[in-house]
Amino acid sequence: MAIRVAAAIILSESGILIAQRAKGQQQEGFWEFPGGKVEPGETEEACLRREILEELGYEIEVTRFFAENVHAYAEKRILLRAFFCRLKGAR
Repeated sequence: MAIRVAAAIILSESGILIAQRAKGQQQEGFWEFPGGKVEPGETEEACLRREILEELGYEIEVTRFFAENVHAYAEKRILLRAFFCRLKGAR
């Protein structure tokens, strides 16, 4: 069974928000779209709103689905679903 992960592609007039993985994390220093693991009973959209608020302190609006990908690591499989988002209050 794959671990469900959601990623936010946050667009604004000045660009796209990406985050750098912190030291001590798997693949530290790599760049990624922010997001996280979907909790049991949680939708991907709710996961993104929760994760972005917790990690970055921003409220977002999830606007539409972009794409999904399954990636198999040696020890686990990840189902990654990405969504276009925008910062609340941003135009």
